[in-house]
Amino acid sequence: MAENLLQGLQSAANATSQVGALQYFEQLKNSPDGWKLCGDALIRNLYSDETVKFFCFQVLEHHVRTRHAASGPMNQQAIREILLTWLQNQCCTESEDENFLKNKAAQVFSLIFVCDYPDKWPMFFSDLLQCLQFGAQAVDMYLRILKAIDEEVVDRDVTRSPQEADRNTKIKDTMRESCVTKLVDSWYQILKTYENSVSSLTCLCLDVIGAYIEWIDIGLIANDRFISSLLRYMSVEVLRESACDCIHEIIMKGMEPVAKQELVESLLSVLAKSGVLPPQEDEDADFLAKLAKLMGAAGTQLLNSYNKLTKSGDTEAAAKSLCSAEEKLQYLFRFLDHDDDDVSQNVSGFGYSYLAVLKQISNPSEQQKTNLTGILHVIIKKMKYDESYNFDHEGEDEVMFMEYRKEMKILFDNIAQLDPNLVLVSVHNILNSTFGNLDGAKFMDVEIAVRVLYMLGEAMSTQQLYSDASKFAALQQMMSLLVTSNVSYYNHSSVAQMFFETVVRYDRFFSSQSQHIPTVLIAFLDERGLRNSNCTVRSRCSYLFQDLSNHTKPTC
Repeated sequence: MAENLLQGLQSAANATSQVGALQYFEQLKNSPDGWKLCGDALIRNLYSDETVKFFCFQVLEHHVRTRHAASGPMNQQAIREILLTWLQNQCCTESEDENFLKNKAAQVFSLIFVCDYPDKWPMFFSDLLQCLQFGAQAVDMYLRILKAIDEEVVDRDVTRSPQEADRNTKIKDTMRESCVTKLVDSWYQILKTYENSVSSLTCLCLDVIGAYIEWIDIGLIANDRFISSLLRYMSVEVLRESACDCIHEIIMKGMEPVAKQELVESLLSVLAKSGVLPPQEDEDADFLAKLAKLMGAAGTQLLNSYNKLTKSGDTEAAAKSLCSAEEKLQYLFRFLDHDDDDVSQNVSGFGYSYLAVLKQISNPSEQQKTNLTGILHVIIKKMKYDESYNFDHEGEDEVMFMEYRKEMKILFDNIAQLDPNLVLVSVHNILNSTFGNLDGAKFMDVEIAVRVLYMLGEAMSTQQLYSDASKFAALQQMMSLLVTSNVSYYNHSSVAQMFFETVVRYDRFFSSQSQHIPTVLIAFLDERGLRNSNCTVRSRCSYLFQDLSNHTKPTC
């Protein structure tokens, strides 16, 4: 290979050298024998620079994607031997490549695999398994290759052609018949060998198990030897997050509804007996986020089972699934209410599923009404700004909070559809409580009180709010409370803006309560609105004032 041109791959190379290296790269990719040069360089370890090695693997990747299938048996066998030789050589060296290079190598293995397995390379997994004897580096590459294969064959986020889908089905069927049991045995041996010595390999192995559980026999993993190991890992700090993810994937496995309920109950029972559930009060937030995701999946899957059993007419089994799901609501409340939004967000799907089920129930029980009230109170609390929120320079944390708040609002809207009276009463109570003690209230409490009043206009239809006499009366009371309170004087930009947004949203209120128009107009015109010290508030008020004037002019 042209070593002078390869120098251009280095980060310190000048622009001319880099252009030369890229041109050489294209020549090798397009050359019929370029892949052989790169393969030879890899198996002889001619270059220590990992950028050059990566370059070589890219040439091999291009060959596999574009020419391998039509290259003839000899060339097909040659590239397979290059990869296996490279793998064996890597496993016997003391130095270890960077992850980006190992991942690229694993990708090339997976591309060869989908082309040649099972017809042209039936011994693919036997060849891989033989390499495990070479130690930790071999195990690491083996697991990376399995993950890359999952991404090529199974990953549902990737759009595939009908031909690729048929190919992948054939691959999975063949694997299930010929080698999955051996792979599962190898995973167990890897866990037992490295659980106390190389945590990174143990975690990677758990990731592989979690990926493959979707399409292999659940009984191969949901058994005493694996579950006992997973439970043990849940108490090991460096392993427990991966173990939690693995149990999550087991719970998500597609199954018949009764079997799914039994599996979920069994797993949660052993987690409770082992002390993982309920979690400790001072537990690490990262682990709690994983545990919340697991419990969210458990609750959602139980509710899915309820829906399937209800459709099938098995009311007794459906009721059992619903009861089981509602017993897990204690975890929904605990995680949803957690200070860390990542923890809360990971269980919100359980909340969506539960509200969807309640919509199907014509006469909810008192306990179900209590559950609904509890969820409403939690999400209103979670939509509050944190004291550290930077309104002047919104960064990544602020953007993430706003996205999180949108998810909470979806829950709020769903509850309003389920029980509009509950939401109206709850919002009215919040307004009374907050506005009655404005002097001692924090800005986030005042802002959320006004915000939930504003949100009613999106959560309920215009017909509900204005045509239903009782609901319109409630809205009038709340708007009168807003306008006559001193909330417009509260010295915080978020409260000011929310006040003006809300009075404009409910401009129809002023048609029947025109005595409040002067109060609102003055607020717009003085230092609270158009003369506010905050430019964002001034700008928004300029637009809102025009909008309000257009709607209230006939009333004036």
